[in-house]
This record gives sequence, structure tokens and C-alpha cells, in this order.
Amino acid sequence: MKNSLDPLQPKADKASVRRHNLSLVLRAVHDEGEATRAAVAARVGLTRAAVSSLVEQLLSSGFLTESGKTFSGHAGRPGTALRVARTGPAGLGVEINIDYVSVCVVDLAGTDRVRLTEHLDNRGVEPAEVLARAARIAARTLESAAEQDLRPAGARLALPGLVSGGTVRQAPNLGWNRVAAEGLFARALSALRPGRRALPVGSDNEANAAALAELWFGGLERVRSFVYLTGEIGVGGALVVDGELMRGAHGFAGEIGHVVVDAEGPGCRCGSRGCLEQYAGQSALLRGAGIDERTGTTGVEELEKRARGGDARAVAALERAGGMLGRVLSGAVNLLDPDAVVLGGIYRPLMPWLGPAADLELTGRVVSGLWPAGSGRLRASSSSGDAARGAAALVVRDVVADPAGHAERVTA
Repeated sequence: MKNSLDPLQPKADKASVRRHNLSLVLRAVHDEGEATRAAVAARVGLTRAAVSSLVEQLLSSGFLTESGKTFSGHAGRPGTALRVARTGPAGLGVEINIDYVSVCVVDLAGTDRVRLTEHLDNRGVEPAEVLARAARIAARTLESAAEQDLRPAGARLALPGLVSGGTVRQAPNLGWNRVAAEGLFARALSALRPGRRALPVGSDNEANAAALAELWFGGLERVRSFVYLTGEIGVGGALVVDGELMRGAHGFAGEIGHVVVDAEGPGCRCGSRGCLEQYAGQSALLRGAGIDERTGTTGVEELEKRARGGDARAVAALERAGGMLGRVLSGAVNLLDPDAVVLGGIYRPLMPWLGPAADLELTGRVVSGLWPAGSGRLRASSSSGDAARGAAALVVRDVVADPAGHAERVTA
């Protein structure tokens, strides 16, 4: 039992209270999209005078803008509409995958404002060179962002593997082990921008970043708990519960691509055998349809084209993969009881053929009986969500959580 005489946390001083309240007000406007001072005061529980003082500081610091008159629903005169600024603080997201690098800048509202994607085969390439490639694309993206008066507060990497403490512990499809990705990328980017303030760099698993983008931008409406799968060369997964990403004890939750479907199945790059991605990853899909798996994204487009044309081999490959996906997903649904399962990446355009087979397995194997055929709980991801955007939005969320801290770092 805790001793009642144990020291308590220091009492918050006026500066720390104001810092907290600045975030409250900025978050209120950010989440609403548009709000008056009166509406913000009602939401955060502060007086209108206090909110007006905080809003003035956020306006002068470039976090908010105001325009026009709007009716707030409260007594009194119409107020001016507050919105988060379309210029100034922003986030930089960098998705590094096996056969492409995608970089984007989002503004405080999470709007994707600048995007550069290059299709590159990163397999067998030294990690430092892959990260240097990504830095070169990021540097060009930052130049375009500057032309729109956007100034990213930091960069976030989205990486296809086990990511912890700035290091990729393992990324089988890239052949990476214990790669200090954050440091390598940060140094490469700084070298390309001499004399500029170095951007702080963070990192996350790419499926986690994509799932958060789906949560924030994907139009899931009331769905707050879901399993997210992204199909690329491998199969990535993420778990969102009550609107929060479930990371697990070590940050590695969601590695559904390496759930074993058949212990005697084909060898996987992770060292195991019969993993899901050996049956439902991009290479397996293309190989099953008789398409050269080295064609990557172009091959997926060809697979979709053949399936739309009724090509029997292509349709059969997709149905087999869908059945395997459904078999593994039924276990996840039984374990976690999510509202929905969302398929992203290459699975999104292939849903007309993958979906029915996966749904059939889910209907037959989910023990709750709450997965009737055609329930709509298995769905394709939105085109609005992807790993680069999710990673960039994580940077923005940090700014919104502490606008005063961001202002201090910029002026330091």
C-alpha cells in the first residue's frame, strides 16, 4: 500500500497550466474542423475570456486562422470561425517499402499537401543506401512544401518490419536486421540540407501507420476497434482497440503475416515455414496467377485486369489467398472481437475476388455468430489512408498535443 506521506507530484504552475490549455483549445478546433470561441469554451470547460486569450496566442503563433462569421448555437452575436492553419507547422511521413518509397507532407488538419512516390526495388540494397534514397526524396518533398509555406516539425518513418527504439529489429523482406534506421535517415537528410534546422526523426511499423491513417481519415464512422491488414510483398497487420493502437509489450503486436497457416508449408524469409504471407502476399498472388512476381506493382495491376476479364487462373489465385486470409483473420476476430476487419495495400483493389472467399471463412469460423455472410464487417480500406500519411499525421498529433513546446523548439 502506498504511504500517505510519499511526496506528491509538484503543483502545476501558471506556465504549465497555460501550456496544457493551449493544447486543449488547439485540439478542440483540430477535432471539430471549425469552431467559434464560444463553442471551444463550452467543449473544454474554460471561460470565454480564457479561451479568447489562448486563441490569440495560437493565432499569433500561426497554429490557427479565423474567417467569416458563424452562428455557434449559443446566445449572443455570431462569432468568427476558427480553423487550424493551412500553412506553418506540418508533418513529414516517409514510407519505405520493398518496392517503393512514398513521402508526403500533411498540414495541421491532416490534409495531404505534397506527395512524391518512387518505385524502387529495395531488396538486397544496403540499408544505408535505401535510407539515403528515402532522404533524397524527402528533401525534394520538403522543398515543395516550403513553396506552400509548410514547415514540418519532424519526420516519421513507416517501415515494413519490427520497429523499436529507432531500430528495425527485423524486416525479413528487406533483409534488414538491427538497422538504426532513424539515425541513418536523419544524418542523410541533414547532409542534404546544410544550414537548415535538423528535423527530429521517429519511426513506426508501416501497418501501424496505415491503420492510424484509416482510423483518422478513412471514413470508418463509428468503428473504433478493427483489425487492419495491408498487403504488399509481405502481409502487415495492426490492431486498433477503442480508437487506440494496440502495440503490445514490446511494440510488435499485429504481425499477422507471420501467423503459420501450414507448419509444413513453404519457407518464409522470417525463418519459419508456411506463414500467411507465403499464401497471400504479393509474390504468392502473382505467382499463383502466372504473372512474373518481379513486376511488383505493375504485376498487381495486371492481376486485377485479368481477374476483371474473368481469367480463371487469376480468379483462382485470388480466391485461394482470400480463403487463407479469412482462416487467419477468423482467429484474430475470435481473440479480439473487433467491429471490423479492414484490408488495405494491394488488397484494396483486389477485394471483389479476395473478399467473398475471406468472408466465407469468417462466417464459418467466428464463434460468436456475429459474422453473417455479407455483414459488411470485412471491408476495403479507404483511398484516403496510407502509411506515409499516417506517419506524417503522427508528427502533427505531437504538435497539437504541445503547441507551446513546438514554438519553443522552432525559435530556439
